Amino acid sequence: MEKPDNVADNPNILPYGSNVGAPAIRPDDVDGWKESKVLKTNKYFKSRYEEIKEEYRELIESYEWNKLVFSAEFRWEPIKGETYYLYQNDSKLFLSLIEPSQWNQIFIGAFRLDSNDKWEKAFSSEKESPL
Repeated sequence: MEKPDNVADNPNILPYGSNVGAPAIRPDDVDGWKESKVLKTNKYFKSRYEEIKEEYRELIESYEWNKLVFSAEFRWEPIKGETYYLYQNDSKLFLSLIEPSQWNQIFIGAFRLDSNDKWEKAFSSEKESPL
């Protein structure tokens, strides 16, 4: 039996309507959705980039302070968690137990040795409060 040209064998699997009475199929307009998602995603990446950049800056700063403290002169083994004071005398740096208020030396900063043997900056002058 021969079928007319406008009748499909399996109309339920066609991606379009197979007769005049079928509803119109229109693709969704996703341009607006894409644009909003691109803006949101770009905002996330920019924010994340700024966070990483700040974290990197803090890491470099911490590295520089550690390099400075480890290059200072001291002849005792520091105790982890205790605060020590970094001073400059002439062109030499030295680490001391004596607080800046107790003598007249050029005070650089106060530091604590953490559990990873990394010097954490406690504060850098008497006016600045401890972190």
